[in-house]
Amino acid sequence: MSEENVKNVFVVGLDEANLPTLQAVPGAELMRFHGLLSVEELQDGEVDVPDVLKKAQQVLDSFDGSIDAIVGYWDFPVSTLVPILGERYGTRTTSLESVVKCEHKYWSRLEQQEVTDCHPRFGRVDLRADPPEPPEGVRFPMWLKPALSYSSELAFGVRDEEEFRKAATEIRDGISRVGRPFERILDRIDLPPEMAGVGGRVCLAEEECSGIQVAVEGYVHHGEVTVYGTLDSIDYPDTPCFLRHQYPSTLPPQVIARLHDVTERVMRRIGFDSATFSVEYFYDPGSQEISLLEINPRHSQSHAELFEYVDGVPNHHPMLALALGGDPAMPHRQGRYAMAAKWYYRWFTDGVVRDVPSPEDIARIERETPGVRIHLLPEKGRRLSGLSQQDSYSYELAHIFTGGDDEEDLRRKYDHCVAALGLTFDEPDAGPRS
Repeated sequence: MSEENVKNVFVVGLDEANLPTLQAVPGAELMRFHGLLSVEELQDGEVDVPDVLKKAQQVLDSFDGSIDAIVGYWDFPVSTLVPILGERYGTRTTSLESVVKCEHKYWSRLEQQEVTDCHPRFGRVDLRADPPEPPEGVRFPMWLKPALSYSSELAFGVRDEEEFRKAATEIRDGISRVGRPFERILDRIDLPPEMAGVGGRVCLAEEECSGIQVAVEGYVHHGEVTVYGTLDSIDYPDTPCFLRHQYPSTLPPQVIARLHDVTERVMRRIGFDSATFSVEYFYDPGSQEISLLEINPRHSQSHAELFEYVDGVPNHHPMLALALGGDPAMPHRQGRYAMAAKWYYRWFTDGVVRDVPSPEDIARIERETPGVRIHLLPEKGRRLSGLSQQDSYSYELAHIFTGGDDEEDLRRKYDHCVAALGLTFDEPDAGPRS
């Protein structure tokens, strides 16, 4: 293979878990993947945007070779660094403004309502008020969330005024960790009048959506919106926490067509192009109402194995193809399995991790159970409440990917993996703090 044919792809926040799926895309033998900043540098604590941007530029400026693509599959700040660096180094990417229109939950709602009514009632919450009050016209139960957050961090479902004020206080105390760096990004954009003075440390209240949660994945290429997959998201019973994402969706074809239509209108309105996206919805089978939850300006890296199991190619393919000027089209149902799921093995109380399987143990479980991949999260001795980027209600222990013939097959493989992992915990006061 001639070295001059190899494309240098810089992945912002390249992690060990995604490297195998990146290397499984068509044409990967002609790509050389380079990590650009670690996940810890990008997500731990309050991110210093100018600092991480400077570090990234130092790596790229000192690189002795062509910079053919700069990509990323994480939320802020990765999602915003990709277009900023793309503009500087001449790589293909959507605009920074289109990314921010997706990620800033309030601005995103303003854009959505211009082309669809498939969204909940919403409004801004003044966190400086004493006490904070629900927005006029937004009814309980509702969700309070910052304009920007990681993995539902600081997002709370509230049923009354007391819960509202408690959640607003918690959001006010923690909103700056992500909101302050986000404002450095907003400074780079010519904001419309309706966003004047809003900033990145704004809290949003939205009426609660109900029904089946579903995600639509796709990309925009030369202005044309393509949806390549629709997935169901199933929660743990009586919680707002994901149990699993399942592909393909089991919703009726006419419902999926409506989801695709809303997605196309919204992504066109936002001005998104040359990049992948994931849009989350609720569908209520009783009322048949569709409600858009949020827009992610990147595909979901957590679904990569699912697409590989079912369609034969990880969903990293469109991201890489768009960045390199290739054909982003995904194959359809050419994988080994009819269905696939990503399971979230969670714990709902605090504790200290006592026993964890070794990498060799995990490799053995994967060998013994075809169609299974396991990503273990906490290490031995770690206090669960010390884990970063958890939702407000649970702690993630492992991500378990399963491919199978049907839902029963997926469930059987997941249950086997949970039992085989054998995770145990001590009471919170029985171990060291992280």
